[in-house]
Amino acid sequence: MTATTAPAASAAIAAPLTFDERLALAALAVDARIDNQPLDLTDIVRAPADTPRPATSPYSTPIADLLHRARLRIETAGWCRDAAYDDAGAVCPIHAIRQEAATRGQADDACVLLLESIQRQWADETIPAWNRRQPSAAPVLLQLDHAAQLAHARNL
Repeated sequence: MTATTAPAASAAIAAPLTFDERLALAALAVDARIDNQPLDLTDIVRAPADTPRPATSPYSTPIADLLHRARLRIETAGWCRDAAYDDAGAVCPIHAIRQEAATRGQADDACVLLLESIQRQWADETIPAWNRRQPSAAPVLLQLDHAAQLAHARNL
């Protein structure tokens, strides 16, 4: 009698679970863990308390907000005149815009507005040419402000 029951027991153990059965067991395991274990907030990575929080943008339109964030990036990281960026983290206006933009199209739109804003006051044909002629970051920051105001006025 033991000889006939042994193969049946081993056959039941050896049968693999189907995908649906494994998925149902995994869902039950997740449910059991969620229901029984409280959320442990010490596992969440946090920034140091003394890290300055970025200022909120005064603009509600996406391109104006992007230009404002690019301005803040240059203010905090530093301004770069003759390259897109340097080893210290300083950036040129185009690189700051590209870093802050969610998409390439958004960055392109912001650069077009910045160039338009520049050409209203200066005779430069490109943003890099204008950027190289600036004596400090102050005119660059001011021009990013003008471009952000232009984008906001156009609801961009």
